[in-house]
Amino acid sequence: MKKNLVIGVIVALSAGLIVGLVVGSSYSSGRSYKAGYDNGYDKAIADAKSTQEALAKKAADDAAAAANPFKVVNPLEGVEANPFEETAKKLNPFAK
Repeated sequence: MKKNLVIGVIVALSAGLIVGLVVGSSYSSGRSYKAGYDNGYDKAIADAKSTQEALAKKAADDAAAAANPFKVVNPLEGVEANPFEETAKKLNPFAK
């Protein structure tokens, strides 16, 4: 009975060792880990580039705005074609 127990333990340890070696070899070759690492690295590089481009564009826009002291504002911006039309409606609500 003790021999059966010892043999069972040896078989279980051997099976565990074989499974561990097979699983470990696939991770040590770097297939799964390397693919995930490469994807994350590529995403981080893309994020850094987009952030740098956005900051460069904002800095260029700010520099262009600061460099133009004679910035012209349109005085007619937001003015309707006939500003008196609304006043006429308020003064005579029955007119068409």
